[in-house]
Amino acid sequence: MKTVKTELFDRIETKIQSLDTTFLTQERKNTLQPLIDFIQNKQSNQQEIRLNFICTHNSRRSHLSQVWAQTMAAYFDIKNVFCYSGGTEATALFPVAAQTLANTGFEIKTIAEGKNPIYSIKHGANSHPVVGFSKTYDDAFNPQAAFAAILTCSSADQGCPFIAGAEKRIPITFEDPKAFDNTPQQAEKYEERSTQIASELFYVFSKIKK
Repeated sequence: MKTVKTELFDRIETKIQSLDTTFLTQERKNTLQPLIDFIQNKQSNQQEIRLNFICTHNSRRSHLSQVWAQTMAAYFDIKNVFCYSGGTEATALFPVAAQTLANTGFEIKTIAEGKNPIYSIKHGANSHPVVGFSKTYDDAFNPQAAFAAILTCSSADQGCPFIAGAEKRIPITFEDPKAFDNTPQQAEKYEERSTQIASELFYVFSKIKK
């Protein structure tokens, strides 16, 4: 039975079509290549593609990466992609990170309140939501084996020399927008980082041959 490509919300589709990957240097493309290789190998062998994006607090960059990776898989119609995120410690998904995604067109609903709220994050009306909340990378919610561990911050990269169950360990680090919290530049910098992550993951998934 043929599966139907997931339709994205219009604003997200428009955002993706506006992305520019010409800023990517050869050095950055080399950094992204191991992730392309991992996804392509799984795709070619018709295996599930599990990506766990890991940062120190699982509050900003790892969530943005998880959501955009899942969205790019849908946009390029790459099947059996399952994206996760985690930290070396659990804190909370920072509200500005969630708001940045909402501003882009993601449908976000709060499932549970508290110190570590749980969000449903959807990129399309019929898409399975990303469940966004802060957790450690080895939490039972995340895969325990046969996944790629993508380190999105340098402190997690340095602090996690070994990640149990990871088939591949791939450092792809981003600058932390947290540096601009409670400043006039906060919204602009979070949007800037989200767009960078989206652009780089667009580049990654655009290279996958089906």
